[in-house]
Amino acid sequence: MLDGRLHLQTPEGITLPLTPAGPPKRALAWLVDFLLRLMAGGILLLLISLVGFSGEVRTGLWLLLLFLLLWAYPVLFEVYGAGMTPGKRLVGVQVVRDNGLPIGWREGLLRNLLRAADFLPMWYGLGLLTMLADPQFRRLGDLLAGTLVVYRPQKLKERRLPEGTPRDLPFPLKPEEQHAILDLVERAPRLPPARLLELANLAQPLTGRAGNASLERLRDYAAGLAGQQAAAPPPSTGTISDTAR
Repeated sequence: MLDGRLHLQTPEGITLPLTPAGPPKRALAWLVDFLLRLMAGGILLLLISLVGFSGEVRTGLWLLLLFLLLWAYPVLFEVYGAGMTPGKRLVGVQVVRDNGLPIGWREGLLRNLLRAADFLPMWYGLGLLTMLADPQFRRLGDLLAGTLVVYRPQKLKERRLPEGTPRDLPFPLKPEEQHAILDLVERAPRLPPARLLELANLAQPLTGRAGNASLERLRDYAAGLAGQQAAAPPPSTGTISDTAR
């Protein structure tokens, strides 16, 4: 795992490249969730106090609210939110099983029940030591539940190329050379005209033309390559839950 990634294979034969999230990213997600729960708890406690319940009812509602915010909040969001609480969603991480599949009730309950042990002796001291000692940054709850906290895969952006007449390449090119053509045509509107013509002239052995004529031929090649990519089976992208389900 020299690049920091795990390459896990699902039962369907799909390879998922996952990057474990380290303590700083996870701490930021926890802080966001803590602030959200703190604000929600303050507002709800104020509403309960204003309604005018009797002392015992008010105390019972407060205890119920405390339970929901401390224990139900992370479990429900992770199970029904594709492994993401609002904090995790904001910072771009999610919880998955150690085989790359989405978590269920068992994993959600176990990893969050063990949060109390990870918190010891204070402010997740034991959890931090466990994460630093584990190559996949798992705390005790993750080790028991068999889960990982990983960076959420980013969806591929659709290329926006200037219009051109699709044309096949005159001879085969390496994948990196094809990507170079697509990148050049995609960035063409943002390049200075002189630099654009210079690059178009460098492609003269491929296009057989010079200047603007070479640039137009490159646009045609790019349109043809884009059409071939669109016709090919799409790569595995999107959220882990979407791919693994």
